[in-house]
Amino acid sequence: MINRLNFHHLYYFWSVASEGHLTRTAERLHISQSALSAQIRQLEQQLGTPLFLREGRKLHLTDMGVKVMRYAEAIFSLGNELIAATQDGEGWRGSTLRIGSVSTLSRNFVEGFLQPVLASREVKLVLEAGDLDSLLARLSSYELDVVLSNRPVIADDKHPWRCRTLARQAVYLVGPPRPAGEDFDLVRDLPEQALVLPSAKSEIRVRFDLMCEQMGIQPSIHAEVDDMAMLRLLARDSGSLALLPAIVVKDELDRGLLQLYCSVPGVEETFYGITVKKRFETERLQRLFVQFGAR
Repeated sequence: MINRLNFHHLYYFWSVASEGHLTRTAERLHISQSALSAQIRQLEQQLGTPLFLREGRKLHLTDMGVKVMRYAEAIFSLGNELIAATQDGEGWRGSTLRIGSVSTLSRNFVEGFLQPVLASREVKLVLEAGDLDSLLARLSSYELDVVLSNRPVIADDKHPWRCRTLARQAVYLVGPPRPAGEDFDLVRDLPEQALVLPSAKSEIRVRFDLMCEQMGIQPSIHAEVDDMAMLRLLARDSGSLALLPAIVVKDELDRGLLQLYCSVPGVEETFYGITVKKRFETERLQRLFVQFGAR
């Protein structure tokens, strides 16, 4: 016999968790407090775990309650989106989009990815940065809709990831503006330059080190950085050459604060959008992928 979830009970739980107060929720829903408590107890019995910790009149979600709340938010958010989609054909009203991005990812790229929804006040954006493993854990527990990464992931039976390639960009050596007419030769000039590089765990760095080895270049490393925002600041302020995609320092290039010295052969950065296979993807999320030709 299938133990089906009672969505009526789930709705009452979601309402109380959102309100944070049993009495006010009961008044808003026009039911008695005892009836509301009974509905939530039935949900707890069905799930086999307490969802609230009761301290006097205050309610606090348990760890499992937090997880159930995430599922409830996704379920009822999709319900609201369904209603909006049937009314105006857009499916954007009252939506929440939760984006995770690895800390080594360009913020300019993240902003570009979100461009189709930035102008819409009907979409609430929740942006979270972190390391890839922690973001994937949150993705698998329905706490994020998508993770943006510059590292691919491989799916298996335990982790059914769907990893889309969004874009590939050349990587450059970037530094202070050079005197007019002064060229830059990679093999000749690179060993004489102080460098600001991504950390050794970066795909860009791995490819750069391989290129240097193949060309017999001994780089002079001034700093290694595992955060793209900090790499951007050091590229702008240190006076050293920095290794990064041009999009990271787009504003500084436009203002003439930095200059592209040369593209680095064989080195590029790939951007990925990671979701979970078999999970329903809302129209708002699909539109973000379509702009990159990824479906």
